[in-house]
Amino acid sequence: MKTIYDYSYSGLEELVLSLGWKKYRADQIFQWLYRKHATSFDQMTDLSKEMIAALKEQFCINPIQLVEKQVSRDGTVKFLFELGDGALVECVLMTYNYGRSLCVTSQIGCNMGCTFCASGLLKKQRDLTSGEMVAQVMTVQLELDKEEDRISHVVVMGTGEPFDNYDNVLNFCNTINHDKGLAIGARHITISTSGLIPSIDRFAAEHKQYNLAISLHAPTDELRSRIMPVNKAYPLGPLMACLRRYSVENNRRLTFEYILLQGVNDTNEMAVKLAALIRGMNAYVNLIPYNQVDENGYKSTDYKSAMRFYDVLMKQGVKATLRQEHGNDIDAACGQLRAKHERMRGQ
Repeated sequence: MKTIYDYSYSGLEELVLSLGWKKYRADQIFQWLYRKHATSFDQMTDLSKEMIAALKEQFCINPIQLVEKQVSRDGTVKFLFELGDGALVECVLMTYNYGRSLCVTSQIGCNMGCTFCASGLLKKQRDLTSGEMVAQVMTVQLELDKEEDRISHVVVMGTGEPFDNYDNVLNFCNTINHDKGLAIGARHITISTSGLIPSIDRFAAEHKQYNLAISLHAPTDELRSRIMPVNKAYPLGPLMACLRRYSVENNRRLTFEYILLQGVNDTNEMAVKLAALIRGMNAYVNLIPYNQVDENGYKSTDYKSAMRFYDVLMKQGVKATLRQEHGNDIDAACGQLRAKHERMRGQ
């Protein structure tokens, strides 16, 4: 059954009009879902019994069920959900000094084939609908309601390539951003991409205020093509030109994500080349400790080496941050917990 979460605010307005209802009913339903966190249509007490019956006949509210919840010593929480078709997806809740940030999955599996990533252990089966992404946020928010806390930031950086599911991802962002709903600020929503140039150009032309993060992870075509096959289709030269167009068009700062892999991309030479690649852009580098995935064979850079890499960037005039580690005592890497459960299913 289709989830009502699939509808943005404007989509709900079109839906209620198609049902012969007054347009304001969409506002009522939307606020029940995202302000009052209703989990049943029966809770929508300002709708008639006939309206509730019509909604229940056509839609469910939440299309996912919690399968497993892992809690790290540092407070990071990993959620594994089962969708209506039996597929498994996961998301991660992280705590920062600025609030609670949820990392959301956009596809079941991933076809990008990054050699260090647990997401690619299982190939893409399908895109998630926007409602299935919203459901991840709402299910976690219901958990936080018990603590009188809220999700303040959302990053679409879980399993999958968000810009390979462009329409659903943008509809999802518009829903959680809407001021009559969760009202998560546009500057608190980040979409990550491995570098799909046509989608970046499309995103630039739409002038959305959501943050854009680029999964870079290597400063040369030779290395990036080896660890990220997408670079063969969209190499660094055209990609960087595209990102400069985006920056000029939107006057927005870019984030370059750079996972530090021991002995692969963490040398001083690589830091110098990375600085040369992005110097002069309105951007910074987010250095990320690697959550090790046994199947991939890579190791995380130690803290001392990570700080050395950071220092080189800063001395080269490139701003950088070193992200704190999250959930290294649980299956924190994107796709890791799902892959484990899929292997168990196959036994």
